[in-house]
Amino acid sequence: MGPAVTATSFPDTAAAPALSRATTILMAVAAGVLAANLYYAQPVVALIGADLGMSVAAESTIVTASQIGYALGLVLLVPLGDVLENRRLILATMSAAAIGLVGLAFAPNIAVLYAMTLAVGIASAAAQMIVPLAASFAPPERRGKVVGEVMTGLLGGILIARPLSSFLAGLMGWRAIFAVSAVAVAGLTLAGLRLFPTRRPVHRARYGELIASLGRLFVTQPVLRRRALYHAAMFAAFGIFWTGAPIVLLREPFSLSPQWVALFTLGGVLGVFAAPVAGRLADGGHSRAGTLAAIALAASAMALAFAGARSFTALLIAGILLDLGVQANLVIGQREIFQLDDTIRNRLNAVYMTTFFLGGALGSSLTSPVLERFGWHGVAAMAFAFPAAALLYFLAAEGRR
Repeated sequence: MGPAVTATSFPDTAAAPALSRATTILMAVAAGVLAANLYYAQPVVALIGADLGMSVAAESTIVTASQIGYALGLVLLVPLGDVLENRRLILATMSAAAIGLVGLAFAPNIAVLYAMTLAVGIASAAAQMIVPLAASFAPPERRGKVVGEVMTGLLGGILIARPLSSFLAGLMGWRAIFAVSAVAVAGLTLAGLRLFPTRRPVHRARYGELIASLGRLFVTQPVLRRRALYHAAMFAAFGIFWTGAPIVLLREPFSLSPQWVALFTLGGVLGVFAAPVAGRLADGGHSRAGTLAAIALAASAMALAFAGARSFTALLIAGILLDLGVQANLVIGQREIFQLDDTIRNRLNAVYMTTFFLGGALGSSLTSPVLERFGWHGVAAMAFAFPAAALLYFLAAEGRR
């Protein structure tokens, strides 16, 4: 393992020292393990609800709490990467995530469950400190590739979280997954002490000014605004489908066990392969075409999901296609916003990620009530509406360029 790269300012030129391969891999794995914390509850909300006495209509709010926490972390913590030394900030936040996961694994009641879920979501925002850090050590012509590599790890964590959670829940109960994640995050924090690069921003600002600037960025940066809203709609569909589908599969007519649900969610892992491809497309100047294809793919997937009320195959194919579209659009969007201004990259990323995670939280929160009242067809229709709206917005904003 090579030594960590160090820098005293933004290393955004081609002459900047490159990350070692070991450091890049560690960044990718750490980002993935942190991001996975948001999705462990998704396929097992019914098990958690039954254990702690929650109503069926309230079960999906567990996922919503983690996503709201993540959004808070993006707003309140990630912008600090523009003014504080990045390595120390990341490692401190990862340590907090490990502590929160221990609390979540031993949560005795609903109140503690929600509090710890919120805390873990906030601290897991360290994943989005790692991505800009990696981008800062990449020359502009390779930034999409580097971001794609780290995002492959991050997205892999998101996608493997669901089957891993279902599998461990079936063997040892739903609490086991959070205990395992606590150990993993703690181990990666120790590894980061050795390998994470040092980055000392030259920018200085008061914390209040830093946070207040986020809203201005959304208003004054049209590329950021468009990319954030495109992906907010995509992530809403993602949250709806992957919260609703496991619930449906546990019920009649499927009546699958948690282990079989784990195998189903494993199909979504194929979406991770979209990240490096999308990064290279963006580097090659094909961001608009890639965005159009990604959004259209997600809309098509949710149209296919209508047949999922009684077809396991339709659900599986829809999930794979949705994840491919969502992950491709995410990487292209991040690459585009990272090109805007290297001195505010953490804040650009914070606005982008916060906006679309709020979309995901909205989708997750609506899933259980809509499922109970309108059934799977209502859920599929809602999931289709979001990427369809994003497609219309894209065509209106960029279709003629």
